[in-house]
Amino acid sequence: MPRMVTRGALAVLLVLVLIFLSVWAGQRKLIYFPDRAAPPAPASGREITLRTADGLRLVAWLLPPRSGTPDKRLSVLVLHGNAGSRAGRESLAAALTAQGLTVLLLDYRGYGGNPGSPSEAGLAQDADAAHAYLAGLGQPILYFGESLGAAVATALATRHPPAALLLRSPFTDLPAAAAAHYPFLPVGLLLRDRYPVQSLISRVTVPTAVVYGTADQVVPAEQSRAVADAAADLVRLEVVDGADHNDRVLAEGSPVIATVTALVDEIDRRA
Repeated sequence: MPRMVTRGALAVLLVLVLIFLSVWAGQRKLIYFPDRAAPPAPASGREITLRTADGLRLVAWLLPPRSGTPDKRLSVLVLHGNAGSRAGRESLAAALTAQGLTVLLLDYRGYGGNPGSPSEAGLAQDADAAHAYLAGLGQPILYFGESLGAAVATALATRHPPAALLLRSPFTDLPAAAAAHYPFLPVGLLLRDRYPVQSLISRVTVPTAVVYGTADQVVPAEQSRAVADAAADLVRLEVVDGADHNDRVLAEGSPVIATVTALVDEIDRRA
């Protein structure tokens, strides 16, 4: 009997080890959901090519202020979430260019026809390349980070401080966000990509705004609030009652555009 129990315990242990190895090897497929197809060129604006430090050439879109709108001489770098591609953010860009802003829609490696595979380190290099391009335009830059992109934007802000930072539906860190969806897995031990937003945001000393919905089923609202509470220079907190993670009101609605406008005014005030 003891031998049978031992064999049974070893079998269970082997199964658990295999599960953990499988999760370890394939974890990025549970984090990143790119639309890999290259979208057609935007109706307005143009395609540009960014060059990363590790030699990738990434296609992005640069959209100027809408014709007839006074140019505010300020760029917005949009860092999207873990799914889709730049094509899904074109309506957001249209709303921003209508405010007189120049917009760069970045697609990370592996997204929107771009080469490579996404990872925390890789996305950081992609964001650095986008920043370098916009810095060459010679005007202030506002980082707009959506969900996972909020983590990319926060880390970028510690390396290259922007004029202002907007985080839409940020999580505190990736293990905490993953634990909300996979409570049965030791995600804190398994995850290679960490994205420590809450610990980094206290080092970002530029005007910061946080927007989130109270009914978010992807990133718990309390995590977004914790990020706002940790921000070193929070100038606006926009809480959208009843809004879920992918609701249009959070993607491109008036609370988001009003928050961008408030940050632009704050940049002007501090200039």
